[in-house]
Order: sequence, then C-alpha cells, then structure tokens
Amino acid sequence: MVRAFAWRDGERLIRFGRGVAADAVEALGGPGYLLLTTERAVASLPEVAQAAAGVHLVPDGSVPELAAAALLETAGDGRVVALGGGRVIDVAKAVAAARGGSARALAVPTTLSGAEMTRGHRHAAGVDEATPRVRCAVVVCDPALAASQPEPELAASALNALGHALEAPCTVAAHPVATLVAHDAARRLVRAFAGAGAPDRDALALGALLAGYALDSTGFGLHHVMAQTLVRHGLAGHGPANAILLPHTVGALAWRAPQPHAALTDALGEDPAAAAVRLCERTGPIRLRNLGVDRAALDACADTAAERAQLEATPPRADRAELRALYEAAW
Repeated sequence: MVRAFAWRDGERLIRFGRGVAADAVEALGGPGYLLLTTERAVASLPEVAQAAAGVHLVPDGSVPELAAAALLETAGDGRVVALGGGRVIDVAKAVAAARGGSARALAVPTTLSGAEMTRGHRHAAGVDEATPRVRCAVVVCDPALAASQPEPELAASALNALGHALEAPCTVAAHPVATLVAHDAARRLVRAFAGAGAPDRDALALGALLAGYALDSTGFGLHHVMAQTLVRHGLAGHGPANAILLPHTVGALAWRAPQPHAALTDALGEDPAAAAVRLCERTGPIRLRNLGVDRAALDACADTAAERAQLEATPPRADRAELRALYEAAW
C-alpha cells in the first residue's frame, strides 16, 4: 500500500491515500459548494452530497452540452466539486472556466481518468474558445474510490491512464521531469495487473494520478486525438476507446519517437505494445467491432481526427490515410 501524502503543486492541493475521502469535505474547504456527480458516485460518498449547497446529477452526453446545463445551477459559493469520473470532472472544469472570477473546480475521482490532474477540457456550449481553461484546485484521490470500478471497466480505465504515460514522453513538449513521472506511472499501471490475481488498486490509483500529471505537463498527440474522436462521435466510452486503440497507436508513436519509446521499453522491462495488449484482454472487448462500431463510421472519425491541431505534438503529423489505417487495425 502506498503511504498517504499531501502534495502542494502550485495553486492546487492533491491529497492521496487510503482513507483520505473520509476528510473530503474538510479538504474541499467545508460545506457550501455545488456538487456535480452521478448516482453511482454519490452513493459511495454520501457525506460529500450532504455538505453541498446543491447537487446536480451529470448524465451521459457531450461535455459542452452537459456543462451548459450545469451552468444553470446557481447554488453554492463558487466552488464546483466533481465526485465522479472523467466526464463529471471535465464538466466541473468547464463550469468553473465559464464562470471565471473566483470560481474553482475541485475533484474527488471515482475512476482512473486522470482528468482531475489536467487542464484539458472542452468548454461549455456557447463559451468563447479563447476562455482560459482550468485545472482542479483541490484533488482528493482515495484508491478506494478512484480504483473502485469492476475489473473489466477498471482495466479499460487503467489503459486510458497508460495512454497518458506512454504518450507524454513522445510529444514535442516532453521534458525530463514529465518523462520520469510517466515512466513511474507506466510501471505502476502495468505491474498492478501482473499475474491472474486481483489488481493492485492502490498502485493503479497512484499510477493514474501521476500519468495525468505527466500528460498535463506535456500535452497530447496522435493517440488521444484518435480516442477522443471515437468518444465525440458517440462510438465508444472514454475507457474502451483508449483501451482498444492503445495497442495499435503505440507503434505509431514508436517510430515517431524511437528514443523515448526505447526508454519506455526499458522502464517497463517489456514492449509497451505487448503490455497494452495484455491489459486490453482484461477489459473484455478488444476490437471496436466488439463495441458495435460500424466499420463505415471509421471514415468520418478519420476525417475529424485529421483536422485536430494536437496532431502537431507528435510529428510528423499523421495524415488522414494513416489515421484511417489505425482505426481499421483496431476494428
């Protein structure tokens, strides 16, 4: 078990460890916030809902529309707390960004999404794209919550986190600190699923936290562009999209960044693609067609992904033909 810690990183506070959720309300600054959550998440930590000035349940859907709906909520003192997975956290960040001023996003994650550690999020519908994005000012990461999903979903969420760790050292903004953190995160995530026994959920929670930190520092490129495009087209959830694509996109990153890929291989003690394949097998579906994705829909995904500016972060920029071929390989 990883020892609990408190980490002050610039303007934000990160609390990690088994049991830290028991003091979540205090860590979040006390009662009086607007809580964004889901029925599954709020049932796991009802005291956070009891201390809220208002509770808004976030349904499935697209972050811009979900955030626009949450902006209609007026309860709370400016703090927007997310208790949930990546979708809920991204909505909270979008709401805080739209409100501006003293509004702050805070998070208690219930998946391994890493969204609580990144500044990246889509804006609420109608918000100027030039509006500064935000990252969470307080993060309360308790492995009992962050790694609480059933094993197939947990494995998919872990592969999303592993994607953060594998891509961060390969972008044009990579630097030694982020790379060291990414390597440690990748080791924790992969080794947590070693053998056929139960995964090490504490290692997964910390690995995901560190992987999110690394990606926030370096930005993302080809892999995340492709996974996000599947999600935005409504073809897959965030975890499954990353899980199924990663065994294929690792190779595309490897020839673009051979030295970082070799260093990742040394850090893991195996080919990252092989590790991704092994984890993907723990999720259940290993092909996009297993999710019911229509092969014809891949053309539109390739068109959309090819327009994303973030492809510049992993040069040479992937063209539409390569993106379509990678989607095909994962289908």
